[in-house]
Amino acid sequence: MQTLVEYAIDGPVARLTLNSPHNRNALSSALVSQLQQGLRDAATHPTVRAVVLGHSGGTFCAGADLSEASAGDPFEMAAARARELTALLRAIVESPLPVIGAIDGHVRAGGLGLVGACDIAIAGPRSTFALTEARIGVAPAVISLTLLPKMSARAAARYYLTGETFDAAEAAAIGLITLATDDLETAVARLLAEVQRGSPQGLAASKALTTAAILHGFDRDAERLSLDSARLFVSDEAREGMLAFLQKRPPRWAQAGGGETVQ
Repeated sequence: MQTLVEYAIDGPVARLTLNSPHNRNALSSALVSQLQQGLRDAATHPTVRAVVLGHSGGTFCAGADLSEASAGDPFEMAAARARELTALLRAIVESPLPVIGAIDGHVRAGGLGLVGACDIAIAGPRSTFALTEARIGVAPAVISLTLLPKMSARAAARYYLTGETFDAAEAAAIGLITLATDDLETAVARLLAEVQRGSPQGLAASKALTTAAILHGFDRDAERLSLDSARLFVSDEAREGMLAFLQKRPPRWAQAGGGETVQ
């Protein structure tokens, strides 16, 4: 099996690196499975105190892998993929270890869900963000479980609806990330040094206080949002939107000169 998520132990830190450049680190089933395994391995390692979630290439994560083929009933397959993503986001939130997102590249659609799930997220100067789901006929359904508790309500409404691209400074201002920096490596190292001063028990208990409300949202809304996501993905509009994306053309509903296309 191709390694899409690199796992490495660096002293008290487990580094999980998304390494699927051929599809811009899209959330394929294989990548999701390997990332979950890496989180499990880190949580059971006796000396690991924190996880850094990073990436290779110029894209942190492009969201769902729209080119991934699936067999069977389209609605059931879409629901299964939504539940798969839900489980991954929950695994990040539930991990007893602090998870630090280290981003210096493009983040689109479902990739923002990963950022929202991280306890601390730091973004460098090459980072850009966009929630482009509405442009292909779907919505940020499942990833709302980690985004809406972090982003301001006004910002969520704006970027959910417009699909605009914004930079790291704006991401920090609206609560999506913790810190925008010109020196990602130094900023991550500084925060890791502080986190590593905590005891395993203290870190796990402290993290649990900050994630309790988010996990309650998962318990309450995850299945409904997974089904909502599936219904959207199998709709006629979504089929047209995803085909247009793959063919690199505007969808039928896009007006000429209507602005940036989905990236």
